[in-house]
Amino acid sequence: MKFTHRIAGVAATTACAALCAPVSAFAEEAGGASILIPKMAEFVPALIAFLIIWVVLAKVAWPQILAMMDERSKRIEESLDEAERTKKQAIADRKASDDMLTDARRQAADIVLAARQDGEAERQRIVAAAHKEAEAIIAKAHRTVEDERQALYADAAASIADLSVSVASKIVEKTLDEDGEQRRLIERYIKEAGSLNASN
Repeated sequence: MKFTHRIAGVAATTACAALCAPVSAFAEEAGGASILIPKMAEFVPALIAFLIIWVVLAKVAWPQILAMMDERSKRIEESLDEAERTKKQAIADRKASDDMLTDARRQAADIVLAARQDGEAERQRIVAAAHKEAEAIIAKAHRTVEDERQALYADAAASIADLSVSVASKIVEKTLDEDGEQRRLIERYIKEAGSLNASN
């Protein structure tokens, strides 16, 4: 509204200056300059019409134009504010997503580390179980070998005892008591010889 009042004031000042000018300024002159100076009979009605149009525009059109420009300026300011808020929100969302990504990477690294530790513990458990099972198998094999060696010694002792009794019987030309004292002596001798061989 201040702009319209200022324009109206300038137009009124111009109109007064034109009306107060000497009449000689509007007189016809000879030569080519006369076409540049308007005639008073045409100038005054044109000036009045101009002022009327100016007043009508100032009262009717200018307020609407200024209101429209104010509304547009307000919308632009609101759009700028919204853009600024959107920018700040985008920055905050970006920071939140970066924090989430960093946390996810840290959790993934922790999971991988825990999986490696679990895998190493499981490997050690499997190796320990395999060692224990191997030791049990070796101990069982030693026991089996020892049992078989004792059985072989027992069988060999019995065979040697029988053979010795048979040979002695033939040498002496009489039958010895196979279940008697001679057989026990021979078996004891063979067992002692076998224990000496085993210890060597």
